[in-house]
Amino acid sequence: MAGSGIFALIPAYNEATRISPVIEIARLHLPALVVDDGSQDDTAGVAERAGATVLRQLPNQGKGAALRAGLRWGLARGYDAALTLDADGQHDPAEIPAFLARYAADHPDLLIGCRDFSQMPLARRVANTLGRWSFSWALGQRVEDNQSGYRLLSRRMAEAVLDSQEQGFEFEVEMIVACVQAGYALAWIPIRTIYGDQGSHIDPWTHAVNWVRMVRQTRRAMRTGRRNDGKEI
Repeated sequence: MAGSGIFALIPAYNEATRISPVIEIARLHLPALVVDDGSQDDTAGVAERAGATVLRQLPNQGKGAALRAGLRWGLARGYDAALTLDADGQHDPAEIPAFLARYAADHPDLLIGCRDFSQMPLARRVANTLGRWSFSWALGQRVEDNQSGYRLLSRRMAEAVLDSQEQGFEFEVEMIVACVQAGYALAWIPIRTIYGDQGSHIDPWTHAVNWVRMVRQTRRAMRTGRRNDGKEI
């Protein structure tokens, strides 16, 4: 199998009505693990019936915590890499072979799916563009899409982020910082931009406050790295 040694990691919260086709298509390419993050519906049961291994996380702890739980599961079982994608259908699992081919060719430690911002609804396009600009400034290098959850992590990248304390989307942002600071290979791959009737589990005000915190934290971390190393990270 092209994805030998790699598993699909799907964090899920109340996605019983959407998760089944994601799992079914993902399993054509990779074994699938669903981390049910304290869902109040039958997400876990639907995922099991679709053929996924299910890890239940109680109570709800956030996407970051769910991803780390899944990464620990994979590392403990000897997997070489993890491919993460969302359970709500915003990431097309039919694109998994493109990730696997790029990983096989270039071996990046963190391969992130990059969406076409021009195809996003206006409000999300503005928010994502401003977020990308501010994070690129804080990181000191261009970032194509810092909030895409469609990613492939090498084993050492997964190990590097296990000690994170971030519970929500901030974990995925911190992951990029950890990759750059460690000198690991960061790469991007174009993916479809899909927006349907999916709702959001994110409170806008909390998201904004946490985003400002992450930008400031990233800027401070990169400056500290420069002082410690005496050179650009």
